[in-house]
Amino acid sequence: MKKVWLGFDIGGTKCAAVLGESEGGGQCRITDKLRFETKPERGWRAVTQELFTVAETLLAQNGLSCRDVAGCGISCGGPLDSKTGVILSPPNLPDWDHVPLTALTQERLGIPTRLQNDANACALAEWRFGAGQGSDNMVFLTFGTGMGAGLILNGRLYTGANDYAGEVGHVRLCEDGPVGYGKAGSFEGFCSGGGIARLSKQIVLSQLQKGIRPAFCPSEAEVETITAKSVAIAAEQGDETAVQIYDLCGEYLGRGLAVLIDILNPDVIVIGSIYARSSALLREKMNEAIRREALPGAALVCRIVPAALGESIGDYAALGVAMTAE
Repeated sequence: MKKVWLGFDIGGTKCAAVLGESEGGGQCRITDKLRFETKPERGWRAVTQELFTVAETLLAQNGLSCRDVAGCGISCGGPLDSKTGVILSPPNLPDWDHVPLTALTQERLGIPTRLQNDANACALAEWRFGAGQGSDNMVFLTFGTGMGAGLILNGRLYTGANDYAGEVGHVRLCEDGPVGYGKAGSFEGFCSGGGIARLSKQIVLSQLQKGIRPAFCPSEAEVETITAKSVAIAAEQGDETAVQIYDLCGEYLGRGLAVLIDILNPDVIVIGSIYARSSALLREKMNEAIRREALPGAALVCRIVPAALGESIGDYAALGVAMTAE
């Protein structure tokens, strides 16, 4: 039987309402989508009202009403309480303090609704529709602006006692190192867009002081322009300093993965964003660290793969959450 699902993907820059259809087998295809700029300075009331209006427009232009929708899913950055459906002051959404978004959505649209943080929602998406299909124990790592995880354990999303499960970016991997998640030497410090940029700036400044001028940043005046992407492009072109930076990132990625492999014994780890784009730069050092650090029996059964859903992951994330709401 065909079912219609509605998803909300809420971010600090953009929001989207997305429609999907499923027909047995757990798969879902996106049928339509509308986006708008969040402009969070307007406050949560204005943003949520626009989100509801956009959703109603989306349904109307597809000849549907709220009664035709089996469930609505909301993916939003944390912190939040997925059990009560309340958003709790995400850093990229100032003023969203204790917003009961699930209740507000159900009141306005009359559709069963669930809320999840974006890492958990993306884990559901990759597990249901992407690179984690068929697994019972999967870890999804964001590896983008930050480093967070979503955990599928024994075939179910695991969120912990109060939605803090999967905050792997906060784990310290080294006593000293780039700061991420408020902690020097953390997993996020070494393995995130911001972390790679900070690590690169440290290394480049040291190189410049020795008279070595990396091609991607030949002067001190350009250090603040360094990004994870600019370093990746330079590494792909063979720049020695850039290769050194991504080798170091790969080493600490492997150390972090070894901890997850030993504790959770997953059959697959799916890694998004930067790894999906730059796995060739990271894989060798990552695998060396895993071989050295992880229990061989656990490492043997764990595949490490890039996320498969690409730029559509936010849409599928919201729909994946919707499919748990019915």
